[in-house]
Amino acid sequence: MAAEEAVEAGLSAERLQEAEEEAAENGASSAGGDGEVGCTKVENNNLSVKAGSEVETKEERTEHESIRESDSNILDVSSDYPREKHLSIQRQLADLEKLADLNEAEKKPCPLCPEEKFKACYGHKLHRHLQNLHWKISVEFEGYRMCICHLPCRVAKPNFVADQAFSKMGAHYHCIICSATITRRTDMIGHINRHVNKGETESRFITAPAPKSSCEVLKEADADVQVLPNYFTPQKTDSYFNPKMKLNRQLIFCALAVLAEERKPIECLDAFGATGIMGLQWAKHLRSSVRVTINDCNENSVTMIQENCHLNKMKVKVSAKEEDNYEALGDGEENTDTIEVTKMDANVIMHLRSFDFIHLDPFGTSVNYLDSAFRNVRNLGIVSLTSTDISSLYAKAQHVTLRHYGCNIVRTEYYKELAARTVIAAVARSAARCNKGIEVLLAVALEHFVLVVVRVLRGPSPADDSAKKIRYLIHCQWCEERIFQKEGNMVEENPYQQLPCDCHGSMPGRTAVVLGPLWSGALFNTGFLRRMLFEAVQYGLDDVQPLLKTVVCEAECTTSKNFSTHSPSDENKQEECGVYIKTPDMLAESDVVPGKRKNNEVMRNATKRQKTDNSAEHPAFYYNIHRHSLKGMNMPKLNKFLNYLSEAGYRVSRTHFDPMGVRTNAPLAQFKTVLMKHSTPTYAGGQTEGPLQLTEDVQVGDQLQAAADSKAKDDELLEEKKSGDTAAIFAEDCPTHCAAN
Repeated sequence: MAAEEAVEAGLSAERLQEAEEEAAENGASSAGGDGEVGCTKVENNNLSVKAGSEVETKEERTEHESIRESDSNILDVSSDYPREKHLSIQRQLADLEKLADLNEAEKKPCPLCPEEKFKACYGHKLHRHLQNLHWKISVEFEGYRMCICHLPCRVAKPNFVADQAFSKMGAHYHCIICSATITRRTDMIGHINRHVNKGETESRFITAPAPKSSCEVLKEADADVQVLPNYFTPQKTDSYFNPKMKLNRQLIFCALAVLAEERKPIECLDAFGATGIMGLQWAKHLRSSVRVTINDCNENSVTMIQENCHLNKMKVKVSAKEEDNYEALGDGEENTDTIEVTKMDANVIMHLRSFDFIHLDPFGTSVNYLDSAFRNVRNLGIVSLTSTDISSLYAKAQHVTLRHYGCNIVRTEYYKELAARTVIAAVARSAARCNKGIEVLLAVALEHFVLVVVRVLRGPSPADDSAKKIRYLIHCQWCEERIFQKEGNMVEENPYQQLPCDCHGSMPGRTAVVLGPLWSGALFNTGFLRRMLFEAVQYGLDDVQPLLKTVVCEAECTTSKNFSTHSPSDENKQEECGVYIKTPDMLAESDVVPGKRKNNEVMRNATKRQKTDNSAEHPAFYYNIHRHSLKGMNMPKLNKFLNYLSEAGYRVSRTHFDPMGVRTNAPLAQFKTVLMKHSTPTYAGGQTEGPLQLTEDVQVGDQLQAAADSKAKDDELLEEKKSGDTAAIFAEDCPTHCAAN
């Protein structure tokens, strides 16, 4: 091929030279007619056109060959020969800055831009250029950053004008897998995703080995987990690990520890394992009391879970069918604890097997897994679920709440408790469809999640009782008073009459909205919470103990100073923060033979105990003291205000839902009355002495009135008794100072 091209190139050059010589000779000679001259010109023009066409065809062939060669060098993904990665592909910004030598005190050009686009400059300006242009809009894949490149790497379209050829060489990205060049960032992301879907995740570049710090090892509650970079962003990694959910994991562990004391051993499932941190904590602390199963549908997550089991010296059950097929992981001392790791959909594994404890923690809402969770959960088992769809539960996306939970809510001062009751209502409906009832043990709503822990009661009667506790809520939008609708199917003529406030009569238009359906029952079980607090103290979980103490006070609707204490004569009790906590040894369930199901008598006793714990339910909802404060008045301290409400004869406590919230059974009108009575004006001189002076004046007025009444009574006695013993009667009935007078 090369020889033929050379011959053709040589012939075309000779013909062009002959044509030029003949044209020169004809131009120099003056002889000849016009016809000869015209023929000569035509012949010369034909030769020049032929020569030009041959030159063009030659250039096109060479350009097409260069394009094919470059395409074969760049887009040949079938070749197994490794190539060096492009300089635009780096792990860190510091690696990209090393290419420019920013430490030297002289002007340096950008390593990813031609000199015509970005001139050489000093280090500080070049650092901003690399960070804001190349690094900021890069594409990330497996710890590498594919930065945007402005070098003439991408082959331009054939063009005869050199100036225009450079203008068409725009910005592009270099693929780390197949070394292709892509212009747009969105196209580059889709290109990488296609490689991942095909299973092509290995780079064909000669890449440096990943540093040891790329996989970080985190420790929580004596359990070590290995995580990948960007472990706190679920969209960028398979091993999602959120350090802010530590409190959530400790609450779930305490609930499982309480259940493990009731019956042993129990089968527990972590349906969404991710890194496996929760299941590892269960197996490491509770040991033989639990049989842990960690499930995840992602293959990379399953591999990470097995590696974390290796890190914690645990045994992994490879196959669920073969009981004796175990893989011993760990080189240290032997550990008899075994963790079963499965790779399947969460709905599938909950349909196939039965568990005593199930925890659901998907990324977002968990309503898609409730029916499967309640299908095979054992009687008196526990189902815990963590919902992280905060935007919908906290009434920021109300249409999403209606779509997921079938509930209509608005933003209120008690929106966190409203979110917890929304989730529990969905749980109760799913359990009722499986002929099961629920008993709410714990409901916590914090900044990042909503945690609900319920006990399952099998049978149609508990299911009916749970379904009856799902009601609608009437909420006044003016004063934010609220009340659950009464039971019954009869339509009321004026639903506003159920509200304690009179805003409908004094305000124009419709003042109230109907929210729900919501859970109207209790949110806490005091006995279960006390045992959770005991387990937290026993295992040294210091972070969760303040929250549990607050929730125990909230469940009993009492302040921390007025804790209901048990008699200290019981032996198996432990005192913690002024509270006698009942230990699991006092429970009747602890006498059951391990591994056996409870008999009917023990189950009836457990049901009676649960009903006894719920006999005095806490008031529904709470009031924020700042939302109902008076303008121009200084509010009392929150603890003092709680004492004032308690002295007025109402049940009162603080709430974990709102740090300035007050849970009480007092109506909103009485709440405002007590708040107004003990508030002081903001002007100087009356901030501290105002209420005290008013109280003293009232007391002095009462004393004067009592003295006047006694004096009038004495006068009547003097008129009636005119005998000799009048002085004795006067001295006996009158006060001392009156007798002296």
